[in-house]
Amino acid sequence: MAQDVLCEVNNCTYWGSGNKCSADTIYVVSNKEGKEASTSEETDCKTFKPEH
Repeated sequence: MAQDVLCEVNNCTYWGSGNKCSADTIYVVSNKEGKEASTSEETDCKTFKPEH
């Protein structure tokens, strides 16, 4: 399992110092509507929560 999850989405609630994600879990899905992803561009992070 990954020790550190890096993220550059600085408007996410879980974005932390050093571009580290502070979420307890990470949920990533294919954005190809029921099909398997072939590249990272074909995935979406469902953990994202906008910072208020």
